[in-house]
Amino acid sequence: MDFFIAASFEHQRREKTKARELRASPWWKNQLGKGICYHCGERFHPSALTMDHLIPVARGGFSKKGNVVPACKDCNTKKGYKTALDAAFEELK
Repeated sequence: MDFFIAASFEHQRREKTKARELRASPWWKNQLGKGICYHCGERFHPSALTMDHLIPVARGGFSKKGNVVPACKDCNTKKGYKTALDAAFEELK
């Protein structure tokens, strides 16, 4: 993975707490209920989808509606700490 400056431990701790709260919200349950992975577009059972931060918390992202999407485990694992732009550049290599 390319070098990046990690967000502070405090930021990461705070945003992970917010992510747990967001996972319990009706909005997130509705997102999961659609059953579609944001990245690959495949259909999954809602329990097979995870919360992916488009701008990862480790890179300063926030746990807010505009920054989280449902993703299958394979896509979320493949993306890791990369942003969508990082992932796109990696595909071009």
